[in-house]
Amino acid sequence: MMGKIAELCLRRAGEADCKTLSAIAFTAKAHWGYDDAFMEACRAELSFDAGRVKAEHIVIAERAGEPAGFYSLVASEAPGVGEVEDMFVLPGHMGAGIGRALMADLAREAKTRGMNRLEVDADPNARVFYEKMGFKVFAASPSASIPGRKLPRLYLTL
Repeated sequence: MMGKIAELCLRRAGEADCKTLSAIAFTAKAHWGYDDAFMEACRAELSFDAGRVKAEHIVIAERAGEPAGFYSLVASEAPGVGEVEDMFVLPGHMGAGIGRALMADLAREAKTRGMNRLEVDADPNARVFYEKMGFKVFAASPSASIPGRKLPRLYLTL
């Protein structure tokens, strides 16, 4: 359910938001101190185009009219399972409840779509956030950008 939460507005992303989504994803990822080579290796995975925005359910959080973060939800091949494709909050907005608001909206949307489980391949630095949201680690997945790197795979039962 999109709407206002204090000064926070959640809205569905559109094609005009591709540059904004890419900038948020890249900036939030870089916040963890990764070097330039690592970030460049991740650029394609952190980039959004019109096709991706149409194919995924993406919701942007805006605070005081400025983008602050977003999530992306896609259906998994497994019945009833949703994949948290992306969840990013800009560093200047971390700790302000935006991630929690995005996660609550994501869970509501997933339930509306008949999903009873969410899964995510998390950046190791984001693992604590997901665990605070109730996710549990159940596996490790290979990084789509960095050969040999493993990411914690977590799930949440809705």
